[in-house]
Amino acid sequence: MPTHSETKHLPYSAQQMYDLVADVGSYPEFLPWTAAARIRSTEDKGDHTVMLADLVISFKVFRERFGSRVTLYPEPKKIDTEYLDGPFKHMISKWHFEDKPEGGVDVHFFVDFEFKNRILQGAAGMFFYEAMQRIVRAFERRAAELYGPQG
Repeated sequence: MPTHSETKHLPYSAQQMYDLVADVGSYPEFLPWTAAARIRSTEDKGDHTVMLADLVISFKVFRERFGSRVTLYPEPKKIDTEYLDGPFKHMISKWHFEDKPEGGVDVHFFVDFEFKNRILQGAAGMFFYEAMQRIVRAFERRAAELYGPQG
């Protein structure tokens, strides 16, 4: 069960990074291996919003759709994702964006997943760290495109 956790300091605001990660429908434009995204539904719950979304992940001969529940907490700037259906046994991810007094934002990211298929799980384990680095860098590049290199 690979897990990955990291914190990065970036020259943007917590709101900018929250908005970028919350825009699940735009993931195919910049996120590696993401071939398509579809928002099934969005429901306002007062202090948070629950979005049901499907992503199509494509890597070499592997192409799978998976559904997830994305819970958006705008006030504390947190985003939690839970797996609903698809090729995983389980998958969760957590984002937290924290403005820093000296400027910029600390982006806290955590992911934990396991594929149902042993072969896929073995392959994922071999390139997991590199894949997580590519995904985090893709979000950083997207922030620079949207908000400029200085924030």
